[in-house]
Amino acid sequence: MRQLTARQREVLILAANGNPNSTIAAWRGVTVHSVAEILSAAYRRLGATDRAQAVAIALAVGEIGVHQIHIPDQQREAAA
Repeated sequence: MRQLTARQREVLILAANGNPNSTIAAWRGVTVHSVAEILSAAYRRLGATDRAQAVAIALAVGEIGVHQIHIPDQQREAAA
């Protein structure tokens, strides 16, 4: 497995935080298609088939940290 690029890591973190591709695209100033391509490339590098698996693998191998995933207070309380 190859390391993620800085852009792939950034977009995957935004996705891991529940943001849809359209929101990520608006924030990053790129097209929705570009976000999908960046995520697809990240999935290939991680050996993942979808967003959830990519996030899980990235966490497991240290590409992203659990501290980078923000849980809204309402969800945190519901999980407790």
